[in-house]
Amino acid sequence: QVLLAESGGGSVQPGESLTLSCVASGEIFSIGYMGWYRQFQGKERELIGIMASDGALSYLDSAEGRFTIRRDNDKNAIYLQMNKLKPEDTAVYYCNAEITVGNSKFGQKGNFWGQGTQVTVSS
Repeated sequence: QVLLAESGGGSVQPGESLTLSCVASGEIFSIGYMGWYRQFQGKERELIGIMASDGALSYLDSAEGRFTIRRDNDKNAIYLQMNKLKPEDTAVYYCNAEITVGNSKFGQKGNFWGQGTQVTVSS
């Protein structure tokens, strides 16, 4: 019914930039928060930043000012701009969203995840 599709991952060298995209599609009535998480190998998934539908944004300290989140409600999309990437940023990056499914505000509200996109930073 609902799909979150991420794109933009890949392999880069330290200091370079990447922009990840996530687009929600399917039977969507509305989207509440959208956010980005990452998971280091062998670790728990951690929150990078989350943005409410009104644009209110929360970041974790791990972003260190190098990451920027932007949201396009018309496209049901959220983006993660990552600058000055470091080897320790190597992880699988996930998109997450709270979505009301169907054609009514009374539809079922669910928490959805993308499939993840690998980001590798290495010289």
